[in-house]
Amino acid sequence: MTGSGAKTAVEWLVSVAPDPAACRWEWERNPLGIALLPAGRRWDVLILPGELGYAALDVLNRLTDRPGPVLADFGDARMGFFVPAGTAGRWLGTGVRGAGRGTWIVVPYPGRASGNGVRWLIAPDGSGTLTDPALLELAMHEAAATLACGEGE
Repeated sequence: MTGSGAKTAVEWLVSVAPDPAACRWEWERNPLGIALLPAGRRWDVLILPGELGYAALDVLNRLTDRPGPVLADFGDARMGFFVPAGTAGRWLGTGVRGAGRGTWIVVPYPGRASGNGVRWLIAPDGSGTLTDPALLELAMHEAAATLACGEGE
């Protein structure tokens, strides 16, 4: 991610903070390169188990030019897909958690490696691109079927 792309992504992300300027200032100086940001304003995050998440991301990459931002946590145990605000409150799915209004997530600084293990698999582009929840659901179904077939071999 280029410097100007990272700056645009940072502006988009901090716009959800109660005090965007203070959040950006602290984030840029945080040695861990992370910020705690509220979900549910511009985006929610659907959190999938890592194995299903990676398989679903593979499917999404075949279905669309560019999915929305995607995070992975330490050890790839979980992945977070950024989806439109309000999605988490309506989502019904076994093993999928939602971070929406009233929740906060740890977000690494775009374009900078963070040593804490939380990292962008697909960084935000700053334009507000999010993953379409219907497409994510289709990708999850295909991924689950593929994983189930692989377990029977």
